[in-house]
Amino acid sequence: MATPRIAAAFMSQEQEYQVLMGEATRKAAREHGFDIDVFFAGNTAIDQVQQLTALLRAPAELRPAAIVIETVTGEGLERIARQAAEAGIAWFLINRRVPYIDQLRREFPRIPICSVSTDHLEIGRIQGRQLQTLLAESGTVLYIQGRADTNAARERLAGTREVLGDTVSLRVYVGEWTHAGGRRVAEGWLRAQTGASSRPLAVAAQNDLMAKGAREAFLELRPEWARIPFLGCDGLPQGGQRQVASRQLAATVVNPTDAGGRAVALFAGWLKSGTIPPAEILLRPESFPSMEDLALTGRG
Repeated sequence: MATPRIAAAFMSQEQEYQVLMGEATRKAAREHGFDIDVFFAGNTAIDQVQQLTALLRAPAELRPAAIVIETVTGEGLERIARQAAEAGIAWFLINRRVPYIDQLRREFPRIPICSVSTDHLEIGRIQGRQLQTLLAESGTVLYIQGRADTNAARERLAGTREVLGDTVSLRVYVGEWTHAGGRRVAEGWLRAQTGASSRPLAVAAQNDLMAKGAREAFLELRPEWARIPFLGCDGLPQGGQRQVASRQLAATVVNPTDAGGRAVALFAGWLKSGTIPPAEILLRPESFPSMEDLALTGRG
């Protein structure tokens, strides 16, 4: 029997989180004895569609047995997912919550089709609790969101608002998940402010890259404001956790990077037992530092 091959498709090699998720997926494939090809789309939806289309149009013996994918767009590439299912290819959607998963599971009940995701609503709640711990007063927080068409971005914002209620006003701008995007948002916002009364209480970004870019803009344009807390998410050991340790960030949220690896394990389990995995598997994020440590150290 030929060794099963997995295709893993992620958004961008410019994002350390995506690179580490690719590495975790590749490691899991090796552990389960699978061949694997890992692709990155340069954060461009068209490139990702072309990559997947080429895979699906390959001769049957060269097609993957499973696709593990975090899509660039928030809608999750339903047409491609359907084509994969029609070809008998398992589909594991990473960090996306989309309605077509349930429909495809009904139409193709013998093929693993599911999503594996961090609990993004809980990420938002954690960041909301971090802000509550750090802020001594009510006021305005500059909030930098990822791509607004993704459920990850929407749910993180909803979770933060759920915790903060009306005590803090979130000024929400889209930063596209990139360092440059976070810097661009902060530069535009700072240039529109006039006077000390417009100083925000904090800057909260939906990933550490955007938080880092925003802080650089503050240091350059309004250095007297750069001592406010900056919060991020992803919490990679060499990324957000290091930024917290060096006091560039007050806090981050550790977003597990093993979603792709979990998908590979689910595929292996199906091959062994025939058990179809649940429609959705949620991974739990954590605060860094812990909420207890953050309460003790203030700005960390």
